Amino acid sequence: MQFAEFTQVLSQLEQTSSRLEMTQLLSQLFKKTSAQEIDKVVYLLQGSVVPQYEQLEFGLAERLVFKSFVSSFSLNEAQARQRFKQIGDLGATVEEFRRTNHSLFEASSSLDLLTVFGKLKTLAHQSGTGSQETKLGILSDLFQQLDPLSCRYLVRMVVGKLRLGFSDMTVLDALSWYLKQDKSLKSVIETAYNVRPDLGLIAKLIKTEGIEKIKQIEPEVGVPILMAKAERVGNAGEIIKKIGACAIEPKYDGFRLQIHKMSSGQVKIFSRNLENVVQMFPDLVMAVNQEIAAQNCIFEAEAVGYNPKTKKILPFQEVVQRKRKYQIEEKAKEIPLKLFAFDLLYYNSQSYLNRTYLERRQQLNKVVKSRQQVINLASETIAQNTDLINQLFEQAVSDGLEGIMAKKLSGTYRAGARDWNWIKFKHSYSTRLIDTIDCLVMGFDYGKGKRTDFGLGAFLVGVFDPQTDNFVTVAKIGTGLTDQEWRYLKTQSQSLLTPSRPSIYRVAKQNECDVWLKPGLVVEIRADELSLSPAHTAGLALRFPRLERFRQDKAPHQTTTLPEIQKMQQLQHKSSLK
Repeated sequence: MQFAEFTQVLSQLEQTSSRLEMTQLLSQLFKKTSAQEIDKVVYLLQGSVVPQYEQLEFGLAERLVFKSFVSSFSLNEAQARQRFKQIGDLGATVEEFRRTNHSLFEASSSLDLLTVFGKLKTLAHQSGTGSQETKLGILSDLFQQLDPLSCRYLVRMVVGKLRLGFSDMTVLDALSWYLKQDKSLKSVIETAYNVRPDLGLIAKLIKTEGIEKIKQIEPEVGVPILMAKAERVGNAGEIIKKIGACAIEPKYDGFRLQIHKMSSGQVKIFSRNLENVVQMFPDLVMAVNQEIAAQNCIFEAEAVGYNPKTKKILPFQEVVQRKRKYQIEEKAKEIPLKLFAFDLLYYNSQSYLNRTYLERRQQLNKVVKSRQQVINLASETIAQNTDLINQLFEQAVSDGLEGIMAKKLSGTYRAGARDWNWIKFKHSYSTRLIDTIDCLVMGFDYGKGKRTDFGLGAFLVGVFDPQTDNFVTVAKIGTGLTDQEWRYLKTQSQSLLTPSRPSIYRVAKQNECDVWLKPGLVVEIRADELSLSPAHTAGLALRFPRLERFRQDKAPHQTTTLPEIQKMQQLQHKSSLK
């Protein structure tokens, strides 16, 4: 496949907002690609050259790419910059100048997708002294060889602004459509993806070996598994009604981590958004090697801050300081961590995903060798009645924890899924809404009065609608933040600014923002209740919303979903009738 043919499809995808049409375009693209090409095509659709969990970045800022194309085409920098400001999109700007300078360089008709992919992969892997010059040289060569449209998407890939308006779920739909011209195989493919979240690998296996191979996918140590999710309830009686006798564990308020211990002795630590955070936690790496009795394994745990003098768990606001890139050793000494292991997913080259909770827990008891050092087992109590559940819940809350988790004794580990195998029961703080809501910050209005100091006022938040691959709004929040929080919000917003509303945002006219942000900043919001609202595209609005905390550990697609808040509103309504 020629790279120009691929970018024609990207252009078609950009011009449609219909998820069905996107699905069909992608399935047609997959049919045209060879077995050697399909994984590369999928990675490029994600704006990368590797699976998303590897997080290999091209490492070129927009200003450097701008300078590269100015140099490549021998342009007047001031004129080029002025045109860039007018267009507002560097990719479209490069496309325009490439078209007007076509006589200088002949676009190669033989530059195929594999060649461009190889060059981009070489670019991304450059590091150390002289790497920036090498990257810009590769980019300049591509500018001179590619056609104008291909240059547009090349730039967008490199600067991280591909913005095609679909998620991984649309790609999974398209793979099902590729096989059967409908979405009937989507659930099978998604189950495999949840265990091995590598869209390129999934696509290549489907292309070369078919759906039966997909059904056989197993975990691999070193590759993150999408974490299981819990349902919500408003009282202990609903827990017993749903799953009967169950295991009750405290719900810690820290970093949920997935620990991978490899046979080589290497340790990888993944956050819930599949980021490898091992460099941030050298103390945990040492503890895993010393305190885990397994040749290789994957287990999940909650990392919480711990005060060795008072022997008490620290609040999340303090623990979050451990998530950093600099001064890691100093902060590790200042805020030591305890790791509470609560589930085993893989042990000595065998998957434990389809084993019952009781089997997984029994083996986990053997895997965690030490007690009261760094790694501990999360406490567990088997409860058969509401009285004991309520007692454990009140104890957890009095200990400063969020609440409790109830786990079905015969339940398997459902990677990436939310079902009744796990149930969370959290403290409601006297509101009728049974849980906080994780929201995406979509944009903000300019501040007035004192807010002019921060440069922003009310900010718009939304949740993810998996049916449409869009974000829908639930609140505009203008009060309840400290000065420090307003400043932090402004700082975190700077790298996400975008000149126009992203196509995946559904926003009513009355909630349009002065400034838009591309997806990237997640916040946890507490509110008194959810109410019906024609002003918000979710159809529901948060009443008296206030910021609980920033969620650096969550990616945009991990916000609360529209079906979840609809269910929460139903639970709230039931509670109000009692």
